[in-house]
Amino acid sequence: MKRERKSEIPEVVKELGIKIKDLIDGNKLKPREVAHDAEMDVENLRKYIKGSQEMKVSTLFKIAQALKIHPSELIKDL
Repeated sequence: MKRERKSEIPEVVKELGIKIKDLIDGNKLKPREVAHDAEMDVENLRKYIKGSQEMKVSTLFKIAQALKIHPSELIKDL
């Protein structure tokens, strides 16, 4: 039985996922490398990239650090 969400995922979460994916692809990285550097499970990173799971602020900082960018770059223009 599939779980149902209490509320819909905000569009900005999906846009953030697209931005993370574009940065990973643009830097010719693999999601598993970024997940390793961010000290997180690759499946969780994939959920964030797909926009199917919201992340904590601390996770956003870890992903930004793994991508070697300032966290503000991830949320700029969202």
